[in-house]
Amino acid sequence: MTSKTLVSATINGEPVEFLCEPHQSLLECLRNVLGLTGTKEGCNDGNCGACSVLLDGQLVNSCLVLGVEIEGRAVTTVEGLADWRGLHPIQQAFLEADGFQCGFCTPGILIATKALLDRKPNPTEAEIRTWLSGNLCRCTGYDKIVRAVQAAARHLNVAGQEVNE
Repeated sequence: MTSKTLVSATINGEPVEFLCEPHQSLLECLRNVLGLTGTKEGCNDGNCGACSVLLDGQLVNSCLVLGVEIEGRAVTTVEGLADWRGLHPIQQAFLEADGFQCGFCTPGILIATKALLDRKPNPTEAEIRTWLSGNLCRCTGYDKIVRAVQAAARHLNVAGQEVNE
């Protein structure tokens, strides 16, 4: 019988404590222990990006991180993008640009987009395509996804200018 470990972390801005087995992935902990089902399980070997989350601001595949490894750290999942005021501008841009079809890959792509725009507020189309190359989508063909990222960047840049003025 495996003993469980108590993990204390910040998830989507909220302090949490949970018990997990040493071999459980962060993906399993998010979905099965904490009930945060927005993060999707695709390949479970780090190739599809459906399980992408931010760990201390860095984009990671949650299927490749152990739950115990997030002790004392901060995780942002797709549930952490929106707040009580409504959708995050990235989510709104994807909605307006029809940047999704079946939606299975969308949570990971939204998180990857946030990671990109946090680092590079005005990426080129080539930079967007390169950054999102770790997120597989079988439905959209990526053109609408790229347009959604560009729209989100424009919106966030305008909002940032208003704050700075």
